[in-house]
Amino acid sequence: MPVEVQPYRVHVPDSELVDLRDRLARTRWPEAATAPGWAHGIPLHEVQSLCGYWAEAYDWRAAEARLNAVPQYLVNVNGLTIHVLHARSPHPGAMPLVLTHGWPGSVLELVDLIMPLTDPLSCGGTAEDAFDVVIPSLPGYGFSAKPVHPGWGIERIAATWAEIMAALGYTRYGAAGSDWGTSISSTIGVLDGEHVAGIHLVPPLVGPDPTAPDDLTDAEREALAQLHERGRSSSAYSEAHRTAPQTVGYALLDSPAGLCAWMGEKLLSWTDPNGHGLTRDQVLDQVTLYWLTGSAASSARLYAESIDRVSGWISGENAAQVRVPVGASIFPAEVPRPSRRWTTRRYPDLRYWKEHDRGGHFPALEVPELLIADLRAFFRLVR
Repeated sequence: MPVEVQPYRVHVPDSELVDLRDRLARTRWPEAATAPGWAHGIPLHEVQSLCGYWAEAYDWRAAEARLNAVPQYLVNVNGLTIHVLHARSPHPGAMPLVLTHGWPGSVLELVDLIMPLTDPLSCGGTAEDAFDVVIPSLPGYGFSAKPVHPGWGIERIAATWAEIMAALGYTRYGAAGSDWGTSISSTIGVLDGEHVAGIHLVPPLVGPDPTAPDDLTDAEREALAQLHERGRSSSAYSEAHRTAPQTVGYALLDSPAGLCAWMGEKLLSWTDPNGHGLTRDQVLDQVTLYWLTGSAASSARLYAESIDRVSGWISGENAAQVRVPVGASIFPAEVPRPSRRWTTRRYPDLRYWKEHDRGGHFPALEVPELLIADLRAFFRLVR
């Protein structure tokens, strides 16, 4: 079927912003947790502070303007309408690059990368590092349509991204992403390898060789211990998304304070504790986009579709190889944090590896200069 592409601009009616503030004013707050700090989840005072700022000072129109500064399209492909940011570089020979976000992120997590990637001369780079940038919203996220039937897992999304790149006229391109974006970029490398020049992963999702469980370095043991602790203490959101996205969706679509707590817990706690963290505006950009698009339940369904596959990669039980050229960025506060030798089991053509001393799960927001430098450095090797 032909791919339909229509121009698009974001404009949320004022009435929806008024409704949001009204709902925030009528929040029923629980009492404070009986355990100290974050032991029982995000503390009451953190959520009340965020919601107070959300109701009184946060400016959605500023976020909307950042999106509308970039050409946007609604692309109808594979029976679903996908929201796509598509910024062409002013420099000839720019490399096409599809960037994919994850949860609890969105295209607003990545939009500020567009200028330094498309016009590196304006941001301390060279014209030879220029990219044409394509940033789709995942199905069921943001302004993309919500699937009404099962089957929209990472494989179908990857195939859809390949069709979008072809529809935009690109016969050779790169792919990169974090969170869900790593799995989707890897899958693009498998499904559309003849057109993919390389993929950059933040980080690669890999694990130790299960046939040699005791063959671990000290750094690998520490990484596995941190992964185990993350699973033990703070993976409830993933299990809820995997097993009951519809159930949790009723609450999250009805209460902005509930959505703010659910997403804000991860947006705040997954950053580098030794860094500056995310600003309130950066947190609320993501939460507001999910609220205004009613995408809390539809976004969670991707876990039901694909998290078991991803878990197999992270554990090392599934090391099915991805043979396109690969680059990797490893940030110290990210979990999981793979080793290079684990990565080469699954990605034998690993050409770029960078371990940073700062940054967490949201490098595009926390340390964009490091992520941009890595993207430029890796893709120079495969242009």
